[in-house]
Amino acid sequence: MSNTIFFVAFTLLCAYNSNMSEFSRIVNPKEKIRLDKYLYKAGIGVSRSQIQRLIEEGQVLVNGQKAKSHTPLNRGDKVDVNYAKPEGFKVTPEPIELDIVYEDQDIIVINKPPVIVTHPAPGHLHGTLVNALLHHCDLSKVSDRTRPGVLHRLDKDTSGLIIFAKTEIALVKLARQIEERKIRRKYIAFVWGKMGMLEGTIDAPIGRHTLDRKHMAVTPLKSRDAITHFRVLDEFKYITHLSVELKTGRTHQIRVHLLHFGHPVVGDPDYDGRKKPIEVPTPIFDKILTIITRQALHAGELAFMHPITKKQMEFHSPLPKDMQELLNYLMRL
Repeated sequence: MSNTIFFVAFTLLCAYNSNMSEFSRIVNPKEKIRLDKYLYKAGIGVSRSQIQRLIEEGQVLVNGQKAKSHTPLNRGDKVDVNYAKPEGFKVTPEPIELDIVYEDQDIIVINKPPVIVTHPAPGHLHGTLVNALLHHCDLSKVSDRTRPGVLHRLDKDTSGLIIFAKTEIALVKLARQIEERKIRRKYIAFVWGKMGMLEGTIDAPIGRHTLDRKHMAVTPLKSRDAITHFRVLDEFKYITHLSVELKTGRTHQIRVHLLHFGHPVVGDPDYDGRKKPIEVPTPIFDKILTIITRQALHAGELAFMHPITKKQMEFHSPLPKDMQELLNYLMRL
């Protein structure tokens, strides 16, 4: 490989064999940037958590030396990564009905129903949005062969708007918008209790729960910054109706932050949303959990700049049937 190629700013050099991938660049950032953020923006093809793991394991070299996640990169620094590709599995296109909100040759926006997984993973190889999308159209495979076109995720039982990239350039540019917090994502949530304020910000780091690795928690240990804004839409006797905006996109962020704030999302099976608050009468509690059998969380608004046309795009999704039914019930209490 010639030295000239190394000096082409933001030119990806990935060479694959059956087991390993190689990533090598001479960087030319417009401003100082952390190593972990640079690798994610550069489209290395693995998740943020995998990037952190590679750095911790010493698989990432800056100018031939092991580095830390927070190591700042400067013009002319050489970044090398050698890593095993994730063990893949074949993602099968499946004829599953999609609620398509918008589509062009570069992107597709879906209104996701509850009880469907975003992309295949061990234990959920079929019936996902990605399986459905691959039957409908092509998706960019630069990020991960098992997660083609995926830019962000919605939890299985969270409904609402989600965007996928159909081309490599769309994936890279939209990923950059996410990293720079330029994509607006607003959710509707119903939480137990009253917030005590009309609006506020929860700024608390999120990482893996120290005892239960399947769950997340607010913790200073191996965590990442997480910021959630909320605004009260309606206050009912036992439940508050919220608008929630993400400034970061950590796993289970809204659910974890609202639990940490003392107001778990109604119906949430993992973060105390199905535990009866003392003040709620049992018949009312039982009725609410009959109406909403999952977490009452819906991605209702998505706004971003189109990666190719640079046109500002904005989409809205109405409350799904179960959350609308819950709202109607609360208004009658």
